[in-house]
Amino acid sequence: MRRLGTLAAATLVPVLALTACGGGGSEETTSASGKKLKKVTLTLNWYPYGEHAPFYYGKKKGIYEKHGIDLTINAGQGSQKTVQATGAGQTDFGWADTPALLAAVDKGMPVKSIGVFLQTTPASVQSFASAGIKTPADLKGKRIAGTAGDALSRTFPAFLKKNGLSESDVRIQNTDPAGKMSAVISGQADGLLGYASDQGPTMQNRAGKPVSYLRYSDFGLNFYSNGLLVGERKLKSDRDLVKKMVAATSEAWTAAQADQAGAVAAMEGASEQLPPMSVLTEQFKTTLTLLHTPSTQGKAPGVNTEADWKQTIDVFHQTGVISKAQPPSAYWQADVAPQ
Repeated sequence: MRRLGTLAAATLVPVLALTACGGGGSEETTSASGKKLKKVTLTLNWYPYGEHAPFYYGKKKGIYEKHGIDLTINAGQGSQKTVQATGAGQTDFGWADTPALLAAVDKGMPVKSIGVFLQTTPASVQSFASAGIKTPADLKGKRIAGTAGDALSRTFPAFLKKNGLSESDVRIQNTDPAGKMSAVISGQADGLLGYASDQGPTMQNRAGKPVSYLRYSDFGLNFYSNGLLVGERKLKSDRDLVKKMVAATSEAWTAAQADQAGAVAAMEGASEQLPPMSVLTEQFKTTLTLLHTPSTQGKAPGVNTEADWKQTIDVFHQTGVISKAQPPSAYWQADVAPQ
């Protein structure tokens, strides 16, 4: 994932700058119309990119305000840190990858999902179209850049096995997250393990060459990705606020889906080094293909099912990300999630 530079928006600060008071979620402000609002902090999984457009759109269009929320959006520094900050009460809500949530709960972190929005994983092998990687079989003998220990690398062997390949068929070139894209652009690797809603459009823009994707979900392996989460202490102390945040976020995603250009435009000024609008547009367009599984088609964004949760839990238990497969209720607070 990209590391962007200094952020311009006054309300956008790194997660590590937050205090341990929960981001001031109990404080109240007054809107221009005189409505009482609760101040709420949301920490993203990373610095802003196209996937995050609905949050900025919901804030700009007054959707969060309608639900009584004065929203501040904070940059994150990876899903793992966002999950930790949310569980510790350093931010009111988090937006993070489900594997990171599962791993944190496995270690006793008091944090819960309140709705996974990206229910089809964007996990994929990304390469320039010229590399000719069109099917999993084309990966044989290729050099693929990955980051040891992350969810992508941990699930890649399962993806290979699903498609009749072994780990020895592919040469993994381990690097840090920022180095994967450079490795492909420079020709040191044939492809990378990344998210279709993130690195691919950026790599295509930088290199001026079309990028192709082997999505895990297109070849037999799917699991939950990013969603909204809250610490258990906040859930117990202000359940009404949690419900309002969930409702506002689902509404914001629905509205953003109906006005994609407006949603992307709402991100202007979110970061000093925000990707070009063309990249943001492509990222958000891809993100919208991830909102549902077959069991949630036609339902509001963020509506989950126990069966989909169980499938995700099984994947990460089998791949060793979590040591114990617990029931969905250990990770997901269904009664406050979108219905």
